[in-house]
Amino acid sequence: MTVATIPAPAFAIERFRLANGLRVVLAPDPGAPVVGVAVVYDVGMRSEPEGRTGFAHLFEHMMFQGSHNVGKAEHMRHVQSAGGTFNGSTHIDYTDYFNLLPSNGLELALFLEADRMRGPAITEENLANQVSVVKEEIRVNVLNRPYGGFPWIKLPPVMFDTFANSHDGYGSFVDLDAATVDDARSFFDAYYPASNAVLSVAGDFDLEQARELVERHFGNVEARPAPVHPSFDEPDLSAERRVSYVDERATLPAVAAAWRVPDPVTELDAFLPYVVLGELLTDGDASRLVERLVHADRSATAVAAHCTFMAEPFASRGPTVMLVQAFLPPGTAVEAVLGTVDEELARVAEGVDEDELDRVKARVAAQLLRGDDSVMGRSRRLATAEIFHGDAAMSTRFAGLLGEVTAESVAQAAAALTPRRRAVLEVVPGGAQ
Repeated sequence: MTVATIPAPAFAIERFRLANGLRVVLAPDPGAPVVGVAVVYDVGMRSEPEGRTGFAHLFEHMMFQGSHNVGKAEHMRHVQSAGGTFNGSTHIDYTDYFNLLPSNGLELALFLEADRMRGPAITEENLANQVSVVKEEIRVNVLNRPYGGFPWIKLPPVMFDTFANSHDGYGSFVDLDAATVDDARSFFDAYYPASNAVLSVAGDFDLEQARELVERHFGNVEARPAPVHPSFDEPDLSAERRVSYVDERATLPAVAAAWRVPDPVTELDAFLPYVVLGELLTDGDASRLVERLVHADRSATAVAAHCTFMAEPFASRGPTVMLVQAFLPPGTAVEAVLGTVDEELARVAEGVDEDELDRVKARVAAQLLRGDDSVMGRSRRLATAEIFHGDAAMSTRFAGLLGEVTAESVAQAAAALTPRRRAVLEVVPGGAQ
């Protein structure tokens, strides 16, 4: 047996915590005259209370509506005027805000993020405006789009039973319209304290100066306790579940199948083989399912496999999945495609060639390492590693850990993906004619 040796990125990482509980990660690198500043809050769609679906995403929008010393839309104006870019995003288990600026923009980014950490402008006008914006986003990305919400919104309620794991994180219009200013303030108070966040800075900056600037801007943010995150665990499936629905805008049938996999945080060693398995199945023309379904059988026009619904294996915790999804030519039977997936999984379970495995592990590791080439990507990955694994430096180790995954463990992972443990979602096209 051979084990691929994959080097870890070599850049310095300093970690410390402010008196208010804010965790800080600094990763200086003078290679490019830019800085990436990311703030990640340990709250995502899974944390939403019942009756408040879509609230994590709604609140991400609210955080751009001004704060104590920053007016509405001024965050955008300040960053862009300084030659930078910015954004925010909501995920199943976290929400992040990030800025990329020339090196001399470090203090500006820190000031802006600290100001809204003290409190966004939660007003009736801002809330109504952003509810309208989020509803329009849902119309564009889900309701009026072919395959909207497939499979990340549509499959969880087939796979899971608890509200936390199964609900629509984009949100229902009923819940969004019912949101009040008091609800928004309560959400901020509960999930947006400094103690529930990580500030990460990467790029071209002086370490001593950065420490002083972080303390100056964030040190007097009010200290409040972090929320206690409940367990979101629930039992695995013991029998296959299947659901189909008609998509009036879809022109081709589609299918997605998902299986529970080990916890990416508490069972990382057991989880890693599934990450490799996903790449082995569908990464590149030589991968098992692409070669079989797309090129040989022509029973799929496209196929993809990955771990977690949002394809971010190292920024998730708790119950999650290995997902395989495919789009099919007209008239192709979903059962035939699922049968082929089962056959290929059984082949992997019988054993994996070391050369093929090394090639696959090198590809997935290269993708992770390329993410560190981007200063913005690096700052975000350091912060999520600190959130989920308690150590930002873990983000530099994932590629190496994947290199240590054995053929035996990948075979065992494939063998565990049996029909009785899966949930299947079928899209029936309503717009073919």
